[in-house]
Amino acid sequence: MECKKMENRKTQCTCSYSCPKRGMCCECVSSHLRNREVPGCFFPKDAEATYDRSFEYFAKLIMEKKC
Repeated sequence: MECKKMENRKTQCTCSYSCPKRGMCCECVSSHLRNREVPGCFFPKDAEATYDRSFEYFAKLIMEKKC
């Protein structure tokens, strides 16, 4: 599958953290899952800005109906 890195950066990637994987969704998701994390693009803007990508924080936001 062809990676659409530049297109992803423009339309999909909402992560505000500077990262070499930015726009490469497959690599980003794999990297976060290895660390028991969820990628920033799964979070609302204010929650993404905390840089807490943990499963636990994501689950808390889901339970609070913020995601």
